[in-house]
Amino acid sequence: MPQILIDHSPGLEFDVLGFAKEVHQLIPEVIDARLDDCKTLVRPAARHLVGDGASTDAVVMVEIKVLAGRSAGARGALTARVTDLLRGYVRVPAAFCVEVTELDRETYVFVDHPGQ
Repeated sequence: MPQILIDHSPGLEFDVLGFAKEVHQLIPEVIDARLDDCKTLVRPAARHLVGDGASTDAVVMVEIKVLAGRSAGARGALTARVTDLLRGYVRVPAAFCVEVTELDRETYVFVDHPGQ
């Protein structure tokens, strides 16, 4: 926790790992979380569609999952800062979606599996 999922259009070239590293750095500034607990998955999409398909704009969707208990104000501040950061990384026309969602503390489990 936090878990960051970055989905983006196929062929969209931007420094997604640089972006993810900056997101990891700003999360502890905005919400009560440790940098070492941030985990990111980057998932380039096979295809994407905007509207009726006439637009060729790229799509970037970022979801940040945090344990429940943060205020709406803190989650909103994180959303705004990540959106601003994304604007600096994506240099082509694009639709952005950034959302901070809460994980239920009673049902969320994280295991640091050492392997076999």
